[in-house]
Amino acid sequence: MSAAQNAPGKPASGTPAAAAFATLFLLLPAGLVLGAAFLLPLARLFGLSGSMPAGVLAPYLELLGDDVYRKVFFNTVFFAIVVTAVTLVLGYPLALALARMRAGWRALFLLAVLMPLWISVLVRTFSWMLLLERNGPINRALIASGLTDTPMSLLFNKTGVLIGMVHVLLPYAVLPIFGAILRIDPALLRASEGLGAPRHVTFRRVLLPLSMRGVATAATFVFLLSLGFFITPALLGGASEITLSMLVENLVNERLAWPLAAAASVILLALTLALLAVAGRFLSPAAVAGVGR
Repeated sequence: MSAAQNAPGKPASGTPAAAAFATLFLLLPAGLVLGAAFLLPLARLFGLSGSMPAGVLAPYLELLGDDVYRKVFFNTVFFAIVVTAVTLVLGYPLALALARMRAGWRALFLLAVLMPLWISVLVRTFSWMLLLERNGPINRALIASGLTDTPMSLLFNKTGVLIGMVHVLLPYAVLPIFGAILRIDPALLRASEGLGAPRHVTFRRVLLPLSMRGVATAATFVFLLSLGFFITPALLGGASEITLSMLVENLVNERLAWPLAAAASVILLALTLALLAVAGRFLSPAAVAGVGR
């Protein structure tokens, strides 16, 4: 044995088996919490979804084979797609403007973007109900401006749901795009303009491609949150604008159809996991977390 191995105060390296055992021992508390709080309820959910006397697949076949339930799935995906597209269209210019501001103004406007996140979604949704009603300030302003002679129907339909969801989810689109734009080297933009490229060409050929990971991250966040939205569609949508989360609540509280509710929850979970799998092919975990490019 060498002198270095016998030096006092130097810990022994140990065997790989001992290191693996120590790692498993350290992970055991987190594994127990994860299993008790997530895996067991998830297994119970899968078991409940297949507990109908007609068979394991009966609730899924009923949900996917009924026109009413198919419309619910369509509404859920429709709202998620449209809200994601609108928040990206609105969020990208706002994020670009924030990145171009001086530090003081940037902090002020960034606070304005983040402030709605500190207010309850329920409070914001009730505020939109007051703003969008037939005698609300928005309709009164439209009539006073001469754009319309009669109040517009902005509440209890798709329009109200989209307005409310875009307002709630817009910060989740702005922040990832803002972070991606900040990480772009300004020298690249100056080099493009110095070579004679107009601003719209610099944006299309340099700025937009370099910020696409932030755009993809924002789209993933907003789409995932839109799939499970409940409060805003429930209050601003009509009886025909039911989403999947609203259907689960109805099946549990009013119809007491637990297997159907569990099957609908499993379908929603499958949609979420499928989207994450697709996003994972284009985004690394570091990119989703906002680290690196």
